[in-house]
Amino acid sequence: MRTASFPEGFVWGVSTSAFQIEGATDQDGRGPSIWDTFAAGAYGDPACDHYRRYADDVRLMQDLGVAAYRFSVSWSRVLPEGHGRVNGPGLDFYDRLVDELLRAGIAPYATLYHWDLPQALQDGGGWTSRDTARHFADYAGVVYDRIGDRVDTWFTFNEPQVAAFLGHASGVHAPGRRSAADAFVSAHHMLLAHGLGLEALRARGAARAGVVLNLSPVLTPAQLGDVSLDLPEEDAEAVARIDALHNRQFLEPVLRGRYPADLLPLVEKVAGLDHIHDGDLDVIGGPIDLLGVNYYTPIVVRAQPGAPADPAFPGSEGVLFCSVPTAVTAMGWPIMPSGLSLVLRRLSEEYPETDVMITENGADFVDVVAGDGVHDIERMSFLEEHLRALRASLDEGARVRGYLLWSLLDCVEWADGYRRKFGIVHVDFTTQRRLLKDSALWYRDVIKRNGLGAERPKRPTLETVAARAGVSRATVSRVVNGEASVSPEARAVVLRAVQELGYVPNAAARSLVTQRTDSVALVLSVPRNGGDALISAVVQYVTGVLEGAGKQITLMLADTAESHRRIIRHVEAGQVDGVVLVPPDGPDPLAERLARTGVPVVLLGRPAIASLVPYVDVDNAGGAKAATRHLLDRGRRRIGVICGPMDLVAVQDRLAGHLAALHEGGLRPAIALAGLDRQSGGAAARELLSGHPDLNAVFATSDELAIGALEAAREAGLQVPRDLAIVGFDDVHAASCTTPPLTTVRVPTADQALALARLLLSRLDGRHTTSVVLPTRLVVRATT
Repeated sequence: MRTASFPEGFVWGVSTSAFQIEGATDQDGRGPSIWDTFAAGAYGDPACDHYRRYADDVRLMQDLGVAAYRFSVSWSRVLPEGHGRVNGPGLDFYDRLVDELLRAGIAPYATLYHWDLPQALQDGGGWTSRDTARHFADYAGVVYDRIGDRVDTWFTFNEPQVAAFLGHASGVHAPGRRSAADAFVSAHHMLLAHGLGLEALRARGAARAGVVLNLSPVLTPAQLGDVSLDLPEEDAEAVARIDALHNRQFLEPVLRGRYPADLLPLVEKVAGLDHIHDGDLDVIGGPIDLLGVNYYTPIVVRAQPGAPADPAFPGSEGVLFCSVPTAVTAMGWPIMPSGLSLVLRRLSEEYPETDVMITENGADFVDVVAGDGVHDIERMSFLEEHLRALRASLDEGARVRGYLLWSLLDCVEWADGYRRKFGIVHVDFTTQRRLLKDSALWYRDVIKRNGLGAERPKRPTLETVAARAGVSRATVSRVVNGEASVSPEARAVVLRAVQELGYVPNAAARSLVTQRTDSVALVLSVPRNGGDALISAVVQYVTGVLEGAGKQITLMLADTAESHRRIIRHVEAGQVDGVVLVPPDGPDPLAERLARTGVPVVLLGRPAIASLVPYVDVDNAGGAKAATRHLLDRGRRRIGVICGPMDLVAVQDRLAGHLAALHEGGLRPAIALAGLDRQSGGAAARELLSGHPDLNAVFATSDELAIGALEAAREAGLQVPRDLAIVGFDDVHAASCTTPPLTTVRVPTADQALALARLLLSRLDGRHTTSVVLPTRLVVRATT
């Protein structure tokens, strides 16, 4: 078979990290890390139990034929207090691991810091303290003195950008701080620690040393189709600013010994510059032998005056972070293999002397264990396309020496715990049984032939799904087309088979071989309560993205039975290639009718009946859970909830999230039902206060209901929030204008609209698509 071969000596391997796989967090003298504290025992032990099962995992790697294994060393396992006393049993573990790797013919690549700072150092200031950088250098020396005679390749840090800004600015990673100033200070001290650690390794004779950075191309939506496009001045400035924060803040100091000139004013404004001492950049910019590059997804932005800063990007005011109109992983990360090519082309042009290794690249998808394995064709396709992009970059002259896939094992995915699946080896966290996924077998073949086959992974057919589910082809077809006539039991069996096999619905495949019209119907159902902003965003962004992709938009209103019939006739007549449907709040037969036409359809909002028609929604349950936890964290233990109409799926999900948070807190619910407007919200609030006079908080499933509750509280002589805290949902414009301003859950309006366009384009391209559920964000204001 003809293959896309890689250069002789190209290194194939896998990567993991200590906290994510080792477990044994309190054994053999290991001290706690910031992630043990942050996770509070929810995960981390036993993880993959790699501490005990490392020999089995090395045999797995040997069977796959990998040449290199990048692992990280747990700082708190080696130095429980972060400095001073060395824990011999901790070093013994890495001794055994390295010896086992060498016996298997696998080169050990050691990463010294993958985010798990000893808690003892955090208690002394963590990365905001300059002393931590000096302690890191001492730690590097201790580890090298034990295993440096057998480890040739060293990385000081993994992704300091993530550790600094997700850990110290947005607070979604350990140590959970929310200070933009701390983030910039921590970033500098991590870079300083890299430089000092590099000096310690060099002094001891390290053969090859470098650092791992997470790099992403920063583009505007318009540049997704043409990266050479000239940008308006305001968009060019937005791109440059985010690029400075995400990429150049780390590339320039490490590879050029300087900070970007356009970054320093941002740092000075937020954190000052006193933490940057004379001589620091000379240390940070010491020569490296190898730059590790972790690539997952691009960053897409445009200028938008008045947009608030993203907490993970301090200084990003006036920049809108946009969705990408393409397929996504289960994490919601856009899949863009060409982004890897852009990163490598940039490195070749701007840092041509630097050798590169891809140290992480992989994806989270929903895996299902079937009787004969895990058929993760989506992951195989993801890896295949990124390796083809990498191969093309090598032809362009990129100095890439190897590819280390992320990850060997399903593991603890940091704040997401065990629910994310990046591994090519499935781990049953109850039994610790390992199972090679199809992607592992595929990767084994890639390594064996040092290249990619001429044929891409084949997708299953409708008949394959029917055979797996044990039902007729007609039953599968009805489920695929969203028909309600299928029993819930049969529907569940078919949907499970679809997930296991990664089946692409025929509607998408059919659209590839039929005559294209390059027209798309945007179907709006009205009225949609409280949805003026969302409808406006859908019209604006869906139209903009699809027209940018060369589609003509037909706007159609679905407000009567006759209009429904007209829309169906239009679609069945082949007048459009696809449909974006914004259904009404309640049940909608039009969605089912459109699904049966065989034309690709995408929906706004989760439908009441599960089907394979993909939809875009927000995490209503998660947002409600966060709002309720916010009230509980502020000592509110007597919380009532005002629910809108219970036939609305969003209301059902928001109530479920609220009840889940109450259950975790050991509390019983107090529920009042309402309509859609402020008046009914006020009536429901009065009902709650009458039946529960000791109530001290109210969560409402919409802002309109919450504003009604505010008015009812004033009528009752209650002060908000002293007597009664109130939280809404949606963050409509009026929420920030109430007295006092309303705490609420913000939904990403523009992102929903962009995701709709992205989903439809993916279906039109014949890609396997899954529904997108976007995260919500709690906006804390004076009512709590």
